[in-house]
Amino acid sequence: MKKTTLSLMACVLCMGMMTSCISNKKMIYLQGATQAYAVPQEIKDYFELQVQPDDQLAISVASKDAELLTRFNNNTLIGGGNNSQTGTNTVNVSSGVSYFRVNKEGNIEFPIFGTLHVGGMTTGEISAMIQKRMIDEGYINDAVVNTKIMSFKVTIMGDVKNPGTQTYQGERLTILEALGKAGDLTNSAYRNNVLVVREENGMRKTYEVNLLDNQAVFNSPAYYLQQNDVIYVQPNKSQRVKGSTSYTWLSVGSTIVGVLVSIASIVIATTK
Repeated sequence: MKKTTLSLMACVLCMGMMTSCISNKKMIYLQGATQAYAVPQEIKDYFELQVQPDDQLAISVASKDAELLTRFNNNTLIGGGNNSQTGTNTVNVSSGVSYFRVNKEGNIEFPIFGTLHVGGMTTGEISAMIQKRMIDEGYINDAVVNTKIMSFKVTIMGDVKNPGTQTYQGERLTILEALGKAGDLTNSAYRNNVLVVREENGMRKTYEVNLLDNQAVFNSPAYYLQQNDVIYVQPNKSQRVKGSTSYTWLSVGSTIVGVLVSIASIVIATTK
């Protein structure tokens, strides 16, 4: 009887260990990151968003002399002399101010200066360009220009807790942050092939990101997200088709483990 009990307990223990190992291997993010980054590593390629067609830009111009801003202020430009110290882009937002829309050629229409090509530029480059023109052309000698992308949004679909389209105020968003904002993946989601769909320079590209591999995540071109990226998290087959063979075997396996545990408990109790 003791041999039977020990054998049964060993069987249950082995099944539990196998289940645990498989679960950990397929569930833990960024495996190997602790060892790989035990010594801090420099981030070589600092990411900045580049302006794309259909982006909405908020551009603020500040100066100590508010009168110099008059010719530039209209219902599109966001500016104000009172913000020369803070350099924020919040002036007049609540009063119905609209943003500069980038057309399909990558241009915006800016007061006084007319058509400006901004496609492919960063917000810092746009600010520097406008500031230089204002100073060089004698409009505002102490101009402080700030530019911000107001239309940075990504769509997260599939097996996450809170799918949907989300808009972000910053300009640096990683795939890990986006998935975190979506409530993380569910337990039934595949973590080794998260799909990112991107439209860039008139081309559509796709990337697969293995969240289990730290190098695959941090070195992926899709680690830093861009405007209008779509993330799709694939559910495993048993979740997609609950009547499938894999789902059936998973259910049967869970039932067997439960029965074996119950039997083991009864046997142990009766042999004491």
